[in-house]
Amino acid sequence: MASRNQNRAPRSPFTKKSSADEVPVDKRRRIETRKTDAQGSMGRPRPPLSVRQEAAPTSDIGSTEGSECASVEFTKEEVEALLNEKLKVKKFDHKGKADQLADYTKRLKLCIKWFQQVEEGHILEEEKLRNALSSAEQKCTDTEVEMKNKVDELNAASSKLREDIATLEKKVAKEESEKLDAITSNRREKEARDAAEKLQASLSVELEKVREEKLVAEQRVASSEDLYNRAQEYNKSLQQYNSKLQSDLETTTESLKRVEDEKRTVVETLSNSRGHNKALQDQLTSLKASLDDALKQKESLVNELKCLRGELQQVRDDRVRHVREIQDLKDEVVKYKEYTGKSCAELDTLTRKSKAVEERCSSQRMQIDTLKHELEAANEKLKMADLSASETRTEFEENKRIVRELQDRLAEAELQILEGENLRKKLHNTILELKGNIRVFCRVRPLLPDDGNTTEAPVISYPTSTETLGRGIDLVQSGQKYPFTFDKVFHHETSQQDVFVEISQLVQSALDGYKVCIFAYGQTGSGKTYTMMGRPDAPEQKGLIPRSLEQIFQASQSLQAQGWKYRMQASMLEIYNENIRDLLCTSRSSGADLSRTENGVCGKQYTIKHDANGNTHVSDLTIVDVCSIKEISSLLQQAGNSRSVGKTQMNEQSSRSHFVFTLRISGMNENTEQQVQGVLNLIDLAGSERLSRSGATGERLKETQAINKSLSSLSDVIFSLAKKEDHVPFRNSKLTYLLQPCLGGDSKTLMVVNISPDASSVGESLCSLRFAARVNACEIGIPRRQTTTTRPPSDSRLSYG
Repeated sequence: MASRNQNRAPRSPFTKKSSADEVPVDKRRRIETRKTDAQGSMGRPRPPLSVRQEAAPTSDIGSTEGSECASVEFTKEEVEALLNEKLKVKKFDHKGKADQLADYTKRLKLCIKWFQQVEEGHILEEEKLRNALSSAEQKCTDTEVEMKNKVDELNAASSKLREDIATLEKKVAKEESEKLDAITSNRREKEARDAAEKLQASLSVELEKVREEKLVAEQRVASSEDLYNRAQEYNKSLQQYNSKLQSDLETTTESLKRVEDEKRTVVETLSNSRGHNKALQDQLTSLKASLDDALKQKESLVNELKCLRGELQQVRDDRVRHVREIQDLKDEVVKYKEYTGKSCAELDTLTRKSKAVEERCSSQRMQIDTLKHELEAANEKLKMADLSASETRTEFEENKRIVRELQDRLAEAELQILEGENLRKKLHNTILELKGNIRVFCRVRPLLPDDGNTTEAPVISYPTSTETLGRGIDLVQSGQKYPFTFDKVFHHETSQQDVFVEISQLVQSALDGYKVCIFAYGQTGSGKTYTMMGRPDAPEQKGLIPRSLEQIFQASQSLQAQGWKYRMQASMLEIYNENIRDLLCTSRSSGADLSRTENGVCGKQYTIKHDANGNTHVSDLTIVDVCSIKEISSLLQQAGNSRSVGKTQMNEQSSRSHFVFTLRISGMNENTEQQVQGVLNLIDLAGSERLSRSGATGERLKETQAINKSLSSLSDVIFSLAKKEDHVPFRNSKLTYLLQPCLGGDSKTLMVVNISPDASSVGESLCSLRFAARVNACEIGIPRRQTTTTRPPSDSRLSYG
């Protein structure tokens, strides 16, 4: 039995079911199976095969060549039947079974090729549909813009028509009001003319009365003049009578004098004759009586004279009064004449005005008719505009709805951007922490004409493996290769922009409230100052310091929309011969004397202090508030002019001091009341060099020894940090003590080691790379973000702007 089973051919998977379950091939095309529909619904949907060519019979499919598969199409039922087809062969007919399998395989290949062609057609059709969809979307966008412009134009035209209609209506109302005013004034002028005519008639009557009164007054004046003449004549007669009485009085007085003379004579002769005295006494009494009568007559005449004088004065007063009345009447007559003349002139003027007003009214009626026609035409235009506006209004509402949806999406996107910005900051800081708190970049400068023989084999190469690509560098010395790996390696063709892109996120951390330190290390002439400062006058060759400051100011301005306000303070110093110098001191002396000063500039002693928060302060250091990149550029130029440089055999213009630029960033968010305190330290270290190569003597020798000592102290600090020793000798050098928060604190630190590709500098380059590798292996504290959530007090010295 075993041998029998071993010699038996393997059972085909197509012969598991009995022949009763098999279906003829020509009938499989008409079988619709629910299983296929169910499987089709679970898989990727395919378009219905509505268009198909004349399918070859199933028996002919196997004999069709592969080149003819393009003319063969399958229906869903045919594919299902082909998949479910069972081979109908005899039990031990292996040749027939192989033929059927070959035929079945050919048909499956044709079906698969047909499916591939259909799939390609679907992909092309899908690409076409996508292109059509994009073009339709672009067309829709253009249509929306066009419709929006059309709506704006129609709105402008409608508003202009409304303004024209309002202007015409105002003009018509004004003309109608002027017409009514003209009619009212005409009516008033007519009333005034009637009143003037009535007044003229009354004035004529009064004039007649005045004339009659004048005649009466003239008669009275004539009678008064007659009475006056008679009074004058009576006065003359009285004067004559008075003169007569006066003459009688004089005669009587003279007779009285004679009587007195006679009395005197009688008195003289009285003694002679008493008899004669009695006669004289009688005569005297009679004379006295006559005298009394004369006095009485005189008094009566005086009284009568007084009465006549009173009557004369009364006549004079009446005459003056009558003369005044006559003069007043004459004046009134003149006034009435003048008023009558004026009334006639006014009447003529009113007549002319009335005619002019009537002519103006007729012209205004014509203008009103013209304006009415224009108003009707404008109303027709307005109706047409309203019809077109109603059509565009619906489109405008639809576009407005789309704009509203887009605005909602924009607001949601802005919210997502804010959330993404916060997430970016968190992820960014996490990434930097994962990469290492002290990161190390290596940059190789290009070969210069002064480097000597350039035909030698290169001493620097870059590995191309996946793990070290862009991160590895190999140095060859005396035929031996020294491989190094850093966070990033820049070859000699790398531009300043490419270098800055790698550190831009680290610079952003300073704006987020972290302490950041970036310093350049390397031998003299390796390109440290070019990396950090570059050439500020050439935009493409600006170094890390100006580019970092530009990014800081641009980012701070963009964050103003989120409520952030920043205040920035800059300071610049150099460590020369273990002495700190303030490069922004205004009373700085000339460059010739600078190199010889021993205790800084401006006559001050500068000391370094670290507070409890890990912040570094230098006493009496000049700190300047900066608000723009122009101010920073001016300060950098001033510091560059003040920095100590000198000439050695390794570099024509070598930096003889460590340059430290510090930017303190204080930010406050008015919306969240959050404050951040960030510090950005950008340091250009002096170049390390060997005395045998630099050829330094005198003052340059002293400078070289001080530089090498400070860099040696930096190396000791790095060794201690790498070994995690309890004591780290930060105080051995002013440089290491100044960098203590950056190397052993909570700062994000990056060192850019600069390498010269010159074969003569391979020893210095190897030392620099080894030192950089030790720095890259150091672990320091976790960076802390300095933030607060309370507002500063009102008397705070910190101002934001």
